[in-house]
Amino acid sequence: MKTQVRSNWSQTVLVCAKCSKKVGGGFGEGGKQPLAKALRRHLGLKKGRKGNAGIVEVSCLGVCPRNAVVVVNGADSRIWNLVQPGADLDAVADSLGLAATPPAD
Repeated sequence: MKTQVRSNWSQTVLVCAKCSKKVGGGFGEGGKQPLAKALRRHLGLKKGRKGNAGIVEVSCLGVCPRNAVVVVNGADSRIWNLVQPGADLDAVADSLGLAATPPAD
């Protein structure tokens, strides 16, 4: 039985699923996607462990702001970001230290 599994992630970002549900999407094209999915798509990340970074929805981070989603970069866990629906995904990615994945040749 394996005791470890490898991933290609250089960073891990936690997104509060409860906050995402409360704001009812509001991100991505048309403003109908949850933040985690919109960020993954915007950055062109592969699914699961094969991506360059992991954007993971967690049940609740316990902050519960009004009309915003709590996001934490695992590498800089002292700063928690509050992202409002309709926020520019480039600015969100920059604040989290994430970069877009270059297209494959």
